[in-house]
Amino acid sequence: MKILNGAEIAGYMKENQAHTARSLRASGVTPKLVIIRNNDDPVIMKYVGLKQQYGEDIGVEVEDWLRNDIATAIEEANNDKSVHGVIVQLPLKGESNVDELVKEISALKDVDGLASQWTSTGEIKFESATATAINWLLSGYNIDLNGKRIALVGHGRLVGAPLERMWRSSGYDVTVFRSKSDLSELVDYDVIVSATGKPHLIKDQMVKTGAVVVDAGTASEGGFLVGDVDDVVRERKDLTAITPKVGGVGPLTVATLFEHVLMAAR
Repeated sequence: MKILNGAEIAGYMKENQAHTARSLRASGVTPKLVIIRNNDDPVIMKYVGLKQQYGEDIGVEVEDWLRNDIATAIEEANNDKSVHGVIVQLPLKGESNVDELVKEISALKDVDGLASQWTSTGEIKFESATATAINWLLSGYNIDLNGKRIALVGHGRLVGAPLERMWRSSGYDVTVFRSKSDLSELVDYDVIVSATGKPHLIKDQMVKTGAVVVDAGTASEGGFLVGDVDDVVRERKDLTAITPKVGGVGPLTVATLFEHVLMAAR
């Protein structure tokens, strides 16, 4: 069974990214990412911290903006020529118009790919960082999706919706499972990607022998970050591949985000 280690692939990317950042700085361009948030939840702060550390490691400036007025902050970052990437760190606290807010991020700076699904095809510059990371992760471990039945559990703006669009455009057989779907039917699928943030949602009996399982869910349970896939599933030896409990999709998502920042800076 293959362990889909996103941290390993991210490590290779990081070396190249540091070289690119040095080249940009030598030419007078300092790559900069702005993170806009109104939430200081511990899970949020963990992800902000990871991005700040990654940026420091490769030579990209990362500014953390804690603001009450998200729309004004986005406008400010859009208009700042020294800023190459803008992300809104979700979830936002007390905001009901998240979709409208992320649409305000400039397409040239939307390095998280959050707003891309709301623009016309011709305006999309960056796909979702998380969806792209999952695609790269499977490709990096030679997981061929042609002819496979693929289940996407969850249809959020970060993972499910952009991944469905991406894979359908590639001609793959994709089925979306939403909140009221019968998850017992997952046992009929060759590839399962779950991104709901509901701990232990994907049970052992839902996963068939030989399946590929990607856990892209994140939640806090007892002070620890946990995914959607139950630990019993990870103990099985009869799967084709599965992401580890730590170091799967997350590290590669961060690497993909900074790849987009460097592309924008170039």
